[in-house]
Amino acid sequence: MIQSFARRTILVAIAALAFATGPGAAQDDVPVVAAASDLKFAVEEIAAAFKADTGHEVKLSMGSTGNFATQIREGAPFQMFMAADQKFIADLHAQGFTRDEGTLYAEGRVVLMVPHGSPLKPDEALDNLAALLDEGKITRFAIANPEHAPYGLRAEEALKHRGLWEKIQPHLVLGENISQAAQFALSGNAEGGIIAYSLALAPQVSAQGEYALIPDDWHEPLLQRMALLKSAGPVAEEFYAYVQSPKAREIMVKYGFVLPEGN
Repeated sequence: MIQSFARRTILVAIAALAFATGPGAAQDDVPVVAAASDLKFAVEEIAAAFKADTGHEVKLSMGSTGNFATQIREGAPFQMFMAADQKFIADLHAQGFTRDEGTLYAEGRVVLMVPHGSPLKPDEALDNLAALLDEGKITRFAIANPEHAPYGLRAEEALKHRGLWEKIQPHLVLGENISQAAQFALSGNAEGGIIAYSLALAPQVSAQGEYALIPDDWHEPLLQRMALLKSAGPVAEEFYAYVQSPKAREIMVKYGFVLPEGN
């Protein structure tokens, strides 16, 4: 079933969300940054601006926060980690993998995303989703895997809050990360899914469907924290500071992220 989704050519741009430059290619002067998949479009813009402004380059590896945390514990040579949930940074710091507790750089949101032509209509209360589940008209619904993807866990929490979790479980298609969940949600083989607001705002994604913001009090906050790892070199340090610059923060806001107060 997942293979059939991947063959959909209309979503080539989203299929690229899963692309990652392998950590094995890390070099002292071109650090590899592990970044949660919800950052796909935002962090690529930031990295491009960083290169234009400084002449320095970083390699981006996109994936699920939980999987990256495991890879870091196993010795993957990342120099910086941009997580979608700050608890992973806290755990890694407690285990001695990061220089410090890191910096809270953004808060994320989740949306109900619906492809064009779907019988499902996006509404923030998920009333239409509830109605179609009762009518047996939801066959597949995409979220990221809650076991290791923070956006998937927040989707689960929101669905539980709305009282839909038990009904929707038989219809779930789980993405390895939130980027793959977006691919599945918009493939035409699913009625929709819950994805990151930051992905829904990207033109490559928004052209494929419609979305509705899910109330942020339906789930725990998506507090996103980043940290330098013990192996970080000067370019990684410079990029870490650049992500906190006004130019980078403006890019984050463009993709729907809420900036932390006081930063």
